[in-house]
Amino acid sequence: MKKLISVAAAGALLIGLAGCAGGGTAAGGTSEGPKALDELVVGFAQVGAESGWRTANTKDIQAAFKDADIELKFSDAQQKQENQIKAIRSYIQQGVDYIAFSPVVETGWDAVLNEAKAAGIPVVLTDRAVDSKDDSLYVTFLGSDFIEEGKKAGEWVVDEFADADKVNIVQLEGTTGAAPAIDRAEGFAEVIGADDKFEIVASQTGDFTRAGGKQVMEAMLKSNPDIDLVYAHNDDMGLGAIEAIEAAGLVPGKDIKIVTVDAVHDGMQALADGKINFIVECSPLLGKQLVDVISTLNDGGTPEKRIVTEETTFTQEQAVEALPDRQY
Repeated sequence: MKKLISVAAAGALLIGLAGCAGGGTAAGGTSEGPKALDELVVGFAQVGAESGWRTANTKDIQAAFKDADIELKFSDAQQKQENQIKAIRSYIQQGVDYIAFSPVVETGWDAVLNEAKAAGIPVVLTDRAVDSKDDSLYVTFLGSDFIEEGKKAGEWVVDEFADADKVNIVQLEGTTGAAPAIDRAEGFAEVIGADDKFEIVASQTGDFTRAGGKQVMEAMLKSNPDIDLVYAHNDDMGLGAIEAIEAAGLVPGKDIKIVTVDAVHDGMQALADGKINFIVECSPLLGKQLVDVISTLNDGGTPEKRIVTEETTFTQEQAVEALPDRQY
């Protein structure tokens, strides 16, 4: 009887250990230790290719995983949440070691992320966060502080228009429900809200695209003849706004000042040319940091829950200086 109890206890212990290691095994490790990097498979569900920033982000992630010799399964959601959810479920069915994605919008992820959790597949958020009460559904969020970006844009506006009596602002919002659109608007409003001379007279989504920015700006110019400033949530919408402003016979950067977020090459060129007045950087080069997170997890480590990328801002003079060596 004592032998039977001992054997049962030992069996229970082994099952318990296997259960503890189960997540590790599904997460890339094995009972003998971590996998070699060239044995790992990572599924990445990208938002789409809506902007120069996103294209640079995709290229950097793909290059970083190729350099690390880690297999990367890639999908393009074309800015549709249902496509991303479908891709994530496909990765779960394929039994990948890790899943990373940049969510199209903040909400509506709990169900599919619980499926990944149940399968023992760790999830890494890149660039954008999710709005969920259960932060155990992902291991870390790697990306920018969008609220801080909005604040930086607002601080420049406050300084630039320090002597003005009234400032009419139009805001070109990013994709409705997306974390950067929500947070960049919030940070900006927090700063300019301290002085009632600043008024956002119109705010509408341009969906982070150049075409969307142009279309929205055309409509805003017709309904708001006295615009002092355009605040665009990304460079591409700002570049679209430039086209609309010029078509209306006005001079962007002078008649109407423009502040944007991202600092991609085309935006920086427009800043150097004086058509944009100020850019807050949001770096798309997250590939190496994402590989580092995957490597840490594979080795049994725990990355920080929130990893913020280091970024700066650019004036016209700084853009001229930075452009020759700009990577994106």
